[in-house]
Amino acid sequence: MLKPLMLVLAGLALPGLANAQNLVEGEHYEVLPEAVETHVEEGQIEVTEVFWYGCPHCYNLEEPLNAWLAETPDDISFQRMPATMGGDWNKHARAFYAAEALGILDAIHDDFFHAIHEDGQRLTDSGDIADFFSDYDVSEEEALQALDSFAVKSRVNQANTRMRTMRLMGVPALMVDGRYLVTPSSAGSLANMPQIAEALVDKVREEREE
Repeated sequence: MLKPLMLVLAGLALPGLANAQNLVEGEHYEVLPEAVETHVEEGQIEVTEVFWYGCPHCYNLEEPLNAWLAETPDDISFQRMPATMGGDWNKHARAFYAAEALGILDAIHDDFFHAIHEDGQRLTDSGDIADFFSDYDVSEEEALQALDSFAVKSRVNQANTRMRTMRLMGVPALMVDGRYLVTPSSAGSLANMPQIAEALVDKVREEREE
């Protein structure tokens, strides 16, 4: 099984990083060699979190990320994308998209993370995932059908295509407007990642006004 390749640096403060002018390409963020197609309404700016449920760094990012999301303006369209790097990564991606298809994703997302990192569950077997989902008003049969559905497999394949375009080798990562990539290394810490993403959102706004 592949391991996350991005290391979290010690928390480095970003004094004065308040707007796009303070950002340095190659230092605070990377520009993707090929833009990833976004799916947002006109005037919206897509911010995508790429994660793996089995990644402890992704788990630890959730608190600062959710705090940031609680304050984001209406023109930010946030979405999560599970990383697909084979093995358990793809099994968890199937769980993510199955939960989405069943309408229980918002309810299970944090709990799924917690079950793995706090309760020691692997949640890679379809039966175990279905049993987990059964606590959220769906039957195990419905869960198993969703996990094995064509629609869910298609979503996993689409995520894999995006991963290849991004040339992403580890998680967590935040992608802004399909072009700008923020990692723990470029941000200096997990806690800084939402700050960099917010400054990149400002950068996109300024670019669109030109």
